Amino acid sequence: MITLAVDAMGGDAGLSVTVPGAVAFLNRQSNVNLIMVGDEVPLKAALAAAHAPMDRITVQHAAQVVEMDEAPQLALKNKKDSSMRIAINQVKEGLAQAAVSAGNTGALMATARFVLKTIPGIERPAIAKFLPSSSGHMTLMLDLGANVDCTEEQLMQFAVIGSELYQALYPAGGRARVGLLNVGTEDIKGTETVKRAFELLKAGNLNFVGNVEGNAVFSGKVDVIVADGFVGNIVLKTIEGAVKFMGGAIKQEFQANMFTKAAALVSMPALKGFKNKFDPRRFNGAIFLGLRGVVVKSHGGTDAAGFAFALEEAYHEAHADSLTKIEQGVAAQLAVIMEKKPENEQAAMADNIG
Repeated sequence: MITLAVDAMGGDAGLSVTVPGAVAFLNRQSNVNLIMVGDEVPLKAALAAAHAPMDRITVQHAAQVVEMDEAPQLALKNKKDSSMRIAINQVKEGLAQAAVSAGNTGALMATARFVLKTIPGIERPAIAKFLPSSSGHMTLMLDLGANVDCTEEQLMQFAVIGSELYQALYPAGGRARVGLLNVGTEDIKGTETVKRAFELLKAGNLNFVGNVEGNAVFSGKVDVIVADGFVGNIVLKTIEGAVKFMGGAIKQEFQANMFTKAAALVSMPALKGFKNKFDPRRFNGAIFLGLRGVVVKSHGGTDAAGFAFALEEAYHEAHADSLTKIEQGVAAQLAVIMEKKPENEQAAMADNIG
């Protein structure tokens, strides 16, 4: 049985989303238990109202809640008994294989990093997310906002942990194809940091396919796309805005007059397919990658269906034992890169990664 720890109080709507989302998830997955963390009295009442399968749920009381606008460092210092902190503690103590929260992103990252620490060889965790592609398989992109400024070594580390996660979840697909997001595919393109990252990735033992442009995100030509958090977050928010715009524009066009309304009826199956394929709830659940534990961040404004998908993401990572495989892969990949560096650079790299 897989056990997931759930911050039941996190997110814009708290229990009204997390509880029905958890119940829907449990109805889909039979080999999983949940540790629901939150204010015990209202949490138990919400579970009873949702007819939750209590034989597969443990309630863990938490006296505090991290607010959505709370400063991360204040939450880390003053909210040691929060539902967020206690959920992450379950992973640290080995009581759960993963933690899921829809709470404050900054506070969740700060708390998770403090409690769980990073994998040896990884300086900073990254936010990673699976996105759909035209080929039908998923593409993993990182970093999506955790690290605005990155060194070339950190970009290389993101590539390693992204590649290892992808292969852990999709072992039948062979070695993950890794691309470095850039303004062009040529080796000479990009900032100095990106150029140096390119050389590091080329020297490593990854299946590095080179630079890729933004139009490769949905192409299916690569499995993992690496960027710093500044660029990655802009790309993600642009995608979200474009999908919302296209959906609204299509709806507006079909409602223009009686003829387009009639055409909409005929096109309804295709429209529903389009809506389902790009429904953001299906891709809810960003992974805090690089930690010594699995932590998944749900969008704070999602509904119960979206929260259930975030739980699915955590479940699949835990079921695939992705953390163990990532740690092993990171050690092997960094050893290869270290061997190819001059002695003075090896010492500096060793100092940086602790």
